Amino acid sequence: MKKKLIPALLSSMFLMACNSDETVITPDPAPVSQVKFAQFNLSFAVDNDPTENYDRWVEYMGLTVAQQDALISAWKKDVESGEAGGAEHLLAERVIQIRNVAAIIQKNRPDVLLMNEFNNDGDAVDTRVLDGFQKNYLSVSQSLSSVDGFINGEDMLEPIEYPFAKNYATNTGLLTEFDLNNDGQTGGADDAHGFGFYHGHYGFALLSKFEIDHSNTRTFQKFLRKDLLGAVNPVIEVCDGSKPIPDGMAGGDLWFNEAEWNALRLSSKNHVDAPILVNTPKGKVAINVLLAHPTPSGFDTVTYNNRYRNSEENLFWHQYLNGEESLYDDKGQKGGFAGQHFVFMGDMNADNVVGTQVNKPWDGIIQLLGNEKVNQSVAQVGQEFTPTSLGAAESKNPANNWNPVHTYPEIRTSVFGSRADYAVPSASLEVVDSGVYWAAEGYTGRLLFNDPRVGKYGDSKEVSSDHRFVWVTVKVD
Repeated sequence: MKKKLIPALLSSMFLMACNSDETVITPDPAPVSQVKFAQFNLSFAVDNDPTENYDRWVEYMGLTVAQQDALISAWKKDVESGEAGGAEHLLAERVIQIRNVAAIIQKNRPDVLLMNEFNNDGDAVDTRVLDGFQKNYLSVSQSLSSVDGFINGEDMLEPIEYPFAKNYATNTGLLTEFDLNNDGQTGGADDAHGFGFYHGHYGFALLSKFEIDHSNTRTFQKFLRKDLLGAVNPVIEVCDGSKPIPDGMAGGDLWFNEAEWNALRLSSKNHVDAPILVNTPKGKVAINVLLAHPTPSGFDTVTYNNRYRNSEENLFWHQYLNGEESLYDDKGQKGGFAGQHFVFMGDMNADNVVGTQVNKPWDGIIQLLGNEKVNQSVAQVGQEFTPTSLGAAESKNPANNWNPVHTYPEIRTSVFGSRADYAVPSASLEVVDSGVYWAAEGYTGRLLFNDPRVGKYGDSKEVSSDHRFVWVTVKVD
């Protein structure tokens, strides 16, 4: 690729509005009798790169279709000539990933979609990334055949529009004053309320064809971890020498000192209860979406802090559904769920069949899925509407040398071999359908997941995501 392309591509990046306070009048959609809710961890948050920042995503989402096409055409020539590499080649592969993710959304056409790992500015004020994703990707026909389709106009999909969209403030990258990982320094990604190289890294956003009732939305970004019933301040218990214990600490010591424990927030991103006002033939019906993205249960060192925190973030919704009075939101309102219908959605980073989260005391996901208010036909394994896919069933099991063999491989939602992603309705809602979109080998759409020409490995986050799109359709009439 020629180096002169990048300045031209950047010239229009910052022309989009960044203030979300403007009032836009949107007409009500036509009444419906069914609604499709979906969860998708897009993997737009780059891992292990301390230079990762929000402005990059403003750039990516601001690229016009013509600019994207130019990048991809040059990328293909580079691949065919064996000259792949360089900044513009990498930028083209980022565009390919975003287009593939948009294609997966267009293929499945959810009415309400939670997008995990959709970066924002931290405080959910700037909307340029969210607006750009709609304008330059979702509103543009994508292809089930990925790069080949982009270039040849094959297997093209219908654009999709979401008149209602919302970023949510996040704890990721929001620094504390503390040395939370006890490495002798402050200001690192591990010293934030939620892991992130910048405030807004690993955030999440909601897209909807129906009105999001912001005035009755509850957020729990500031809820303190110590205030959750059963929360544990972990102790150093890995003392076999396999991992170094920080200087000045010893086995049995509390990982967080008193000041840290009293200040730490529970949610690694946010916990959000947002009513969706669905138009039905009989009038509007509120279905609350319960949104979260708990911290991964792995990456522990000499404590089991991440396992405890993941379990507690899942346990929060269990207590919330039970009406726990000690819970409080960011406006100071106390108490749990007060609605009638709900769908909880998120990359919960916990499998209810395999892994550490099936064992006490880290079984928050088991308690949440077993809650009597949760629709068991979707939540549990082997039921009528347990989400499954052919792609998951045929995928390598175990997915890698550190993941266990999955007893029910067809329910997995991630390339690392776990059922991590959920879209589960309340028992009050009648389920019509559910599933995981993971195209198996030989099926149209496979290039959205595996393409040896893209990146180093040709799969996972290089091509689209290391997670899969999960959905449930419910009756509302």
